[in-house]
Amino acid sequence: MLKNLIQELPTKPNFLVVDDEEELRYLLKEFLKTYNLQVEEADSGKKALEIFEEKGPFTILITDIVMPGGDGLTLIRKIKEISPETMILAMTGYARNYGYVDVVAAGADDLIQKPFSLEEFEARLARIIKEWILKEKLKALSIRDALTEIFNRRHFEERLQEETHRALRQGYPLCLFMIDVDHFKLYNDTRGHREGDILLKSLADILCRCTREKVDQPFRYGGDEFVVLLPHTDLEGALKVAQRILNTYRERGFNPTTLSIGIAKLIPRESARKSADDLVRRADEAMYRAKNSGGNQIEIDPESKKV
Repeated sequence: MLKNLIQELPTKPNFLVVDDEEELRYLLKEFLKTYNLQVEEADSGKKALEIFEEKGPFTILITDIVMPGGDGLTLIRKIKEISPETMILAMTGYARNYGYVDVVAAGADDLIQKPFSLEEFEARLARIIKEWILKEKLKALSIRDALTEIFNRRHFEERLQEETHRALRQGYPLCLFMIDVDHFKLYNDTRGHREGDILLKSLADILCRCTREKVDQPFRYGGDEFVVLLPHTDLEGALKVAQRILNTYRERGFNPTTLSIGIAKLIPRESARKSADDLVRRADEAMYRAKNSGGNQIEIDPESKKV
């Protein structure tokens, strides 16, 4: 049952198993490894959060409810704050103290009572993976821009918060491009909307080709505006990527249109959310400076140069 399900997946889920019982952790880890699944383990809620921050996000969290160093319900709530899409299977040997409703209310997707057989565990896990597959299919439809087929603004808002949180925690640089097509209205008015659509699709293709696959993340922000998130990239590296995008677009010959690109680097503020909002604001302002200076150029946010 589980074997056939996993074999059909285009990408395999990864797991974090959390329990203070070493024997149970070992048993579950070895069971999952028989399906060639990636598994990390932790003996407490505190350690689980550290691993999640360092190696996450994880597709599925399997956690005990009663543990030293942070109970499972608290862990579930915190994981759902960090990564709402993580599926969670909770375990407990204290059925009288923790019911299904309490655990699901905290954010878990299912609850299994200890002691349990591997057959029961496999059945519960298969159900969770099926639900994850369905959610992934629905998500794929909701986060893609219909015209360009790259990610849309809704998904950008989600990824921005996740990338900002991770960059601040792990201390690596994060840069953002705001990109606007100069003279797009004129192009649309003179060439027609069909040609305008072809231009936007070509720009999306350029952004994908000029950035690192599965690392950098291009999005259509709206209309003729696009954004690109560049994790693990400093200003010098970001400028090289932006120049490559600008040059490649020029070569495509969509005259009289050009690109205005604003670059900003993440600066820590009072919170991750404020840091993310500030990053967008500074990149947007840099882009408008490029546009107001005639377009067809790159502008770097002044504050970013100071850090």
